[in-house]
Amino acid sequence: MAMMQRRTNVRLPPEVNRILYVRNLPYKITAEEMYDIFGKYGAIRQIRLGNTPETRGTAFVVYEDIFDAKNACDHLSGFNVCNRYLVVLYYQATRAFKRVDVDKKKEEIEKVKTKYGVTTDDKK
Repeated sequence: MAMMQRRTNVRLPPEVNRILYVRNLPYKITAEEMYDIFGKYGAIRQIRLGNTPETRGTAFVVYEDIFDAKNACDHLSGFNVCNRYLVVLYYQATRAFKRVDVDKKKEEIEKVKTKYGVTTDDKK
């Protein structure tokens, strides 16, 4: 009960959440190995390994408790796995979708340019 009381009084930074984004993973790592590495810091709800060419070497790790996620992020960022140093970050939805928004805006600009016959001369 004392442990639970201490946790409720702690204020965490706003970027801290239960979902961790992990980069620089070895391509051959298995879900079981991920559970072994990240499970030491608390109960895990889900691990999603990247499986497309763009997302290989990345994963999302979802913890049951935000304090477990913070502990894992603090301890595993820079952890060496198969001669690769892990980059462990908190998942931020606004940053994840920002890239998609930029690509959509560029697409819209190109459509408007072709519609009105506007060309940009980059060779000045």
